[in-house]
Amino acid sequence: MNFLEKRILKDGVVKEGNVLKVDSFLNHQMDVALFRQMGEEWKRRFADVPVTKILTIEASGIGIACIASEYFDVPVVFAKKSKSINIEGDMYTAEVESFTHRCINQVMVSKKFLSKEDHILIIDDFLANGCALQGLISIVSQAHATLEGIGIAVEKGFQVGGRTIRNLGYRLESLAIVEGMDAETGQIIFREQE
Repeated sequence: MNFLEKRILKDGVVKEGNVLKVDSFLNHQMDVALFRQMGEEWKRRFADVPVTKILTIEASGIGIACIASEYFDVPVVFAKKSKSINIEGDMYTAEVESFTHRCINQVMVSKKFLSKEDHILIIDDFLANGCALQGLISIVSQAHATLEGIGIAVEKGFQVGGRTIRNLGYRLESLAIVEGMDAETGQIIFREQE
């Protein structure tokens, strides 16, 4: 059992509707020391590929991606979910359905921050049905950049997202893969990983 799985067992809460609350350390209150361990682990797993930028999506992925970027020594670009007066110029856009928020967002990245010369590592906190990742993959594709891999903190292995992304041929490295959860007992079962 790895460091993230142990932390999920210690502080994660299983709720009805296949919801795993990890807000006390991952995506509301953030444990930066844990994020450092995650960044170090992704650097180990992706040491064999060039990475020029890390791409994530607003909002929960930003903290994790920023800490991970210290290990790759590259900038972080995040897809915004709403256009503000600060965003100008041409954009790469994609529609993304949120499992957690049950809504559809159009996410965008300014074309000046991604180019065909970039080697992208996508980092995000959760993978459930894979819609957010597919949106980010679409943005990388629109930029004609090279997607080197995807790092996910927590994958819900019992939902279709991970299988879909892997079947599309992308390299996906999830630090913890939840195979099953029981809201009544609080039990969490993880997939065995190397």
